[in-house]
Amino acid sequence: MAGGGLAVASAGGVEFEAKITPIVIISCIMAATGGLMFGYDVGVSGGVTSMPDFLKKFFPVVYRKTEDGDLGSNYCKYDNQGLQLFTSSLYLAGLTATFFASYTTRRLGRKLTMLIAGVFFIVGVGFNAGAQDLAMLIIGRILLGCGVGFANQAVPVFLSEIAPTRIRGGLNILFQLNVTIGILFANLVNYGTAKIKGGWGWRLSLGLAGIPALLLTIGALLVVDTPNSLIERGKLEQGKAVLRKIRGTDNIEPEYLELVEASRIAKEVKHPFRNLLLSKNRPQLVIAVALQFFQQFTGINAIMFYAPVLFDTLGFKNDASLYSAVITGAVNVLSTIVSIYSVDKVGRRFLLLQAGVQMFFAQVVIAVVLGIKVTDKSDNLGTGFAVLVVIMVCTFVSAFAWSWGPLGWLIPSETFPLETRSAGQSVTVCINLLFTFVIAQAFLSMLCHFKYGIFLFFSGWVFIMSVFVWFLVPETKNVPIEEMTERVWKKHWLWKRFMDDDDEYVQNDLGKKNWFADHS
Repeated sequence: MAGGGLAVASAGGVEFEAKITPIVIISCIMAATGGLMFGYDVGVSGGVTSMPDFLKKFFPVVYRKTEDGDLGSNYCKYDNQGLQLFTSSLYLAGLTATFFASYTTRRLGRKLTMLIAGVFFIVGVGFNAGAQDLAMLIIGRILLGCGVGFANQAVPVFLSEIAPTRIRGGLNILFQLNVTIGILFANLVNYGTAKIKGGWGWRLSLGLAGIPALLLTIGALLVVDTPNSLIERGKLEQGKAVLRKIRGTDNIEPEYLELVEASRIAKEVKHPFRNLLLSKNRPQLVIAVALQFFQQFTGINAIMFYAPVLFDTLGFKNDASLYSAVITGAVNVLSTIVSIYSVDKVGRRFLLLQAGVQMFFAQVVIAVVLGIKVTDKSDNLGTGFAVLVVIMVCTFVSAFAWSWGPLGWLIPSETFPLETRSAGQSVTVCINLLFTFVIAQAFLSMLCHFKYGIFLFFSGWVFIMSVFVWFLVPETKNVPIEEMTERVWKKHWLWKRFMDDDDEYVQNDLGKKNWFADHS
């Protein structure tokens, strides 16, 4: 994700002395609640928008289309800009909030930023669960989006800085894992609330988001701010005291001195966003932006947002569509666990390329089945083909979950150098939320116009991004961040040119200064 501060690795690979203290355990809970909140928001909207009572109250036009088989194409039953805005408004708000969250994370600290996120979440949940009209519903989603922007900025940074080195990677992937658990939890809740009589099941679905929201808020009140944040804001003694508390040892001087030095170096960089444009930082910037773009154009969020709606469109009945969404959610969770165990063994490139083949195959098969079996007026897949579609969706989701899901965040976080890491991660989050918004706002309309071709559209992007990885994404497995330039970028067939150009630029600049000195 992103953040305004430093996640400092130990010098020369030496691990500082640290114990697993209560504050670290609370940090695990923070990771769970922050991730659960985001995942629940992603997963709950698709199930709610397939509930007849919800549609009848807020989107009567869509409700009539779903009830009356004669109102146009099966593919267009849910094509409604207002319905898409209900889902996508969260991500647009998150994109906007990220800019403010970057400032608060840096200036006010990680703890206060997480607290702000929790308050946004609680108020947003209140608006959504008690919504009387579409305006209240959208305001609630916007407030939740602000919470997402602040939480996604602060929580991963907090975890990186609070965790002992040996569990730092696991804690950060834990955040991603809990996003997938949140999606699964939302699908299970939707499956249950859809059966509630009386037309208020959707309110319970939206209202239960208050549980992780409340936990995140309480957690933010209980924890202390990170030593990095305190030192960065000039509170040196307080930072040292907190470091001693969270590490559970008095032997903290080496780590403390490194944090002070890292803070000093970071403060010397006055314009980190401008530094991103230097040629030596171009490979990291291009790869970070491209990974976020491609991550969304795999079509994963189209499936995760609208899984129940999608299955309903394909002829599954309401219970069956929600049940299928639960299956894909479970596959998502299990496959993310696979990533935790395999990413440092087989490497980033292998996972990305293998998943590219798997996702391409799955989407082409889905497109062929739908092209044959689902027409404008007939959506009867039959049991055999329906099972095949669910298997292919699960095949696609599993490939994404152990590759492009976590690695889309991991690779940018480990390739940006220290002086531009904060700015680079902010750009990464902004690009991700921008294209998440685009897909969320456009998918149902694209499904209406492209029909089964929507899966061919996404499979085309999967092919393009696999080619991009093959030629332009180097392997970063087991490479220390501070050695990335020498061991990765300067040895890559294309990116080494940008490293050399930057060296030439520096030499030319020094040469000009020397010439003026000699001739003045």
